[in-house]
Formats: sequence, C-alpha cells, structure tokens
Amino acid sequence: AVAAKMAALGGGGTGWLRAWLPALQLLRRGSKAVTRHWKAMHFQRQKLLAVTEYLPPRPAAPPRCLPRPATSGHEEDGYARVLRRQVEETLRSSRMVAVCQYNSMPDEDVVTLRHYLRKHNIHVKFVLNEVVRPVLAQSKYRNLLPLFVCRNILLVSPETRAREMLRVLKGVPQVNLLGACIDDTILSRQGVENFAQLPSLEVSQGQTVAALSLLPSQTSSLLQRGPTHLTALLDEHIRRLRGTGGATEPPPG
Repeated sequence: AVAAKMAALGGGGTGWLRAWLPALQLLRRGSKAVTRHWKAMHFQRQKLLAVTEYLPPRPAAPPRCLPRPATSGHEEDGYARVLRRQVEETLRSSRMVAVCQYNSMPDEDVVTLRHYLRKHNIHVKFVLNEVVRPVLAQSKYRNLLPLFVCRNILLVSPETRAREMLRVLKGVPQVNLLGACIDDTILSRQGVENFAQLPSLEVSQGQTVAALSLLPSQTSSLLQRGPTHLTALLDEHIRRLRGTGGATEPPPG
C-alpha cells in the first residue's frame, strides 16, 4: 500500500525507489534520559579534601588596635605640666579636698554654684583624670584614686568648711559628693556628714579644757574642805566663849 501510494505520487517508473522512506521511523521527543545520579562522596575523599582545603591567612590587626610602642626620651607636653603643677599647688594649700561627680548642667547654674561656695571660701576646680591621677599617685591623697573614674570636680578650701559645703550641695543634685580628705584624713560621704555635725575647733578646745580642769578643781576643793571646816568650828567656839565671858583674849605675844 505504501509502494502504491508512492508510485501514484511519483508518476510511475523507478522514481518511487529514490523517494522511498522506511515504513517505521523512531523519533525521540521530550527530555533526555538521566544516566548519572547523585552519589555520596567516599569518606576517604572527604577527609582528603578537608585536609587539603586552602585556609587563607588571617588579616593583620589594624595599627590602632596595637599597643603604642614605648618611646624613650619623649618630651612631656608643656600644657599638661603646667596643669599638673597647678593641681599640686592646690592640694598643698588646702585643708579640705572634696571629690565630687559632676553631671552636665547649664552654665548659669555653674556660676551660681561657684558664687555660693566662694562665699564660704570654697573653690571649684575642674580637673582632667589624666592630669590629676599622676599627681595623686605620688602624694598623700593616693587613696582617693578609685574615685576618679568619670568626670569629676574638686571642691577645695584652706579651711574645714564641710557643713557649709554640704548645705550648698544639697540644692545641686547634678554634683554628688564621693569622698573627701580633711586635715590629712580620708573620709567617705557618710564620714563627711558626721564630721559636719561636730562642733567647731574652738568649742571642742573649750570643752576639753573644761573637762581637764574639772578634776583638779574637785581635788582642790576636797583638800581645802577639812581645814576650812576646822577653821569655821574654831571661830564659832571662840565666839561662844567671848559671849559667855569665860575666856579672855589671849595676849599678842
């Protein structure tokens, strides 16, 4: 049937042989067949790859994270030396040195605080920790170093005006008292409050003198009590004898 059809198309003869097509043609359509499947890698190969894996070198630390090299013969900053000398002179001429924590406050309040403290001969000193810490480490105030951990100010006075200082700081919550050194004695905040309740030096000296003179006065009065009582009894006896006329006045000799 295929040959007849081809003959009819070709017009007879042998032309159909040249145009002959196979009766059955296989045409593959769609996707290709999958011939390779995933297979787990052998554990020895995994070990080999893990051992021979490339590890890039760690990046070097930036220079700002490295410690600064110790430079010998570095000249000290002149401004820092002047500030350190000023702190030394302030500590040397002050009997009361109070360390306070300073929080930010308006400039008008700072001026008012200085004014009220200056009325009691108390001066406000703004200092830098990097300047004051080396000075304190070489002085008798070295035990105050733990207080300088933030922004601090110093309240200094040539007199012990702890009571007036606490009265002024009570109205300034931005300034907190941490500790003080009064007459070469380091005190905490509670110690400063207890010191402020003590009487003045003149009153304490008067009380001490009164207490010391009380015992000698009592001893003297006890020693004079016997002779005084005997003298009084003799005078009374002589007066009675003169009243009754039983005795005459003894001769002057």
